[in-house]
Amino acid sequence: MEVKQVVEVATKIGELLLSSGAEIYRVEDTMRRIGAAYKIEIESFVMPNGFSATGKTSDGKMITCVKRIKDRTVDLHKIELLNDLSRRIEAEKLSYDVIVKEIENIEKLPYFNFPLRILSAGIVAFSFTQLFEGTVLDAFFAFIITCVIYVLKEKIEKFGFFQFFEYFISGFLAAIFALFVNNFIWTVNIDKVIIGSIMILVPGIAITNAIKDALYGDIVSSLARLGEALYIATSIGVGVGFALTLGIGWVTL
Repeated sequence: MEVKQVVEVATKIGELLLSSGAEIYRVEDTMRRIGAAYKIEIESFVMPNGFSATGKTSDGKMITCVKRIKDRTVDLHKIELLNDLSRRIEAEKLSYDVIVKEIENIEKLPYFNFPLRILSAGIVAFSFTQLFEGTVLDAFFAFIITCVIYVLKEKIEKFGFFQFFEYFISGFLAAIFALFVNNFIWTVNIDKVIIGSIMILVPGIAITNAIKDALYGDIVSSLARLGEALYIATSIGVGVGFALTLGIGWVTL
């Protein structure tokens, strides 16, 4: 393949990896391996929200590509498929057309349907509520509240609000709903229900990736991811705290 095609393929796979929640070192290593498979040196500088990559041949020909990542999510299945594709490229030296076709197939893979995601979110809440020694009744209400929050969060995202506001509202609603339930069923433990309900909001993967990036020497990217995770956690906490403050005020009145 020509330098332009190799850089195009490497950056496209790197873009998909980064937008799917992959670690910084994985993105850089994948692009480097793809370039090495065709005797092209690819140097990249990757950040959580974008990267630049330069391909260089033995005769000095160079091509640089810059990518900006706006939408990020967590899709471990897509990361697995892209990893597998990159290893196949390295081992079999696939042609440009074959690689492009494989990338298109991966991009077209359907994400888990919305009802299944809602159910999964509820199961996570149910499990964590019991893990933190909540009763079955607590876990049941955490399941219901989380399903509602998941639907509302998806609706809020469509309005284009900034990310931290979404998490503030989600934390706020989790606490308000828990207080509302406790107002009618006093045996429900508010703290257990809230803990279970907000577990789907906690940026666990972001924190894990930040630690991995730090261990691999990507300090700037690690701090960026960790800062984002802390902002999200703070937004959730402020939302819950604000709701509990209002709830205490209502009880006082």
